[in-house]
Amino acid sequence: MPGCPIEGFQLKTGAAKQGDVVILLHGIWMRGFAMGLIARRVREAGFNTIVFDYASLQQGADRSAERLADMLVTLPGDHIHLVGHSLGGLVALLATRNSHRPGRTVCLGSPLLGSEAARRVAGVASWTLGESAERLCAGLPAWTGAREVGVIAGRMPFGLAQMLGGFADDSDGTVRVAETHLPGITDHLVLPASHTGLVFSTPVADAVLRFLQGGTLSS
Repeated sequence: MPGCPIEGFQLKTGAAKQGDVVILLHGIWMRGFAMGLIARRVREAGFNTIVFDYASLQQGADRSAERLADMLVTLPGDHIHLVGHSLGGLVALLATRNSHRPGRTVCLGSPLLGSEAARRVAGVASWTLGESAERLCAGLPAWTGAREVGVIAGRMPFGLAQMLGGFADDSDGTVRVAETHLPGITDHLVLPASHTGLVFSTPVADAVLRFLQGGTLSS
């Protein structure tokens, strides 16, 4: 039913794929409203949506992933997809590495191999990363989960790293493109977007929908 709550989260229904749910996860220092535009695009394509609002600093990535994994066990839906921005992509993969729920995952600008920018911040003000500091700095092991994973990286260098000396290679201004190439993922795409801009970009949203619907990021 439209607007029905599921374990404290608001389920918003799309028009066509009533059995398919897309869970959207924001990045560090953000809240769920940051995923509002891409959530609307996903609903317009017919999917149901849930914005997973988590405490990125107080709970951290790993505890938030445990909470999400518990939710996935009981959440109704034929296919449960996940779309995570930045830290949210790490949370999504941590939550589903042992899950066999049908669905696909898309990570947007997620430092899956660990973040150089986070390591720089941790060296001078680790408290600003809260309980997510260790995971952001270290990243994840190679993906061996059952679900298909698509990763979209940005290459417009406007963001946090510019204040920390920048990067020598391609980046979205916060995350290096190289940091998004996690071994074992299904598909990878680089688009002209900044780190924050990834969640507002029409080409990014189009690529997300292609992957959710067909398992490929490219048109």
